[in-house]
Amino acid sequence: MKTFTLITGAAYGLISVILGAFGAHALKKIISADKLASFETGVKYQMYAALFLLIVGYILKFETASERWIAILMIAGTFLFSVSIYLLAFSEVAAVPSKIIGPITPLGGLLMIISWALLIFYFIKNKT
Repeated sequence: MKTFTLITGAAYGLISVILGAFGAHALKKIISADKLASFETGVKYQMYAALFLLIVGYILKFETASERWIAILMIAGTFLFSVSIYLLAFSEVAAVPSKIIGPITPLGGLLMIISWALLIFYFIKNKT
């Protein structure tokens, strides 16, 4: 789980830099300013999650279920949150079912929040 967390963190970081550059250069001509701002929010939170995963990947030993859930929830939550935002950003130019994808964004955000909360409880419990 440790290696998977570190690789996922690095991959999320790589993808967020690529998508950030894509958004800054190519998307300005394709989507509205509001959609671009949403896209950038997805990129930002993906980078925050990448850093989170890299840090917890080095800090945690992944010996307990709670340690594993910290990473799992952040990985899944970031995927749901950011990918749904990316898809919604293209809803003006592509046939994206926003009624289906829209509710996925807050679910992803909730998983990320729970991951952060579990990390806080982990630190309190282990007095780290």
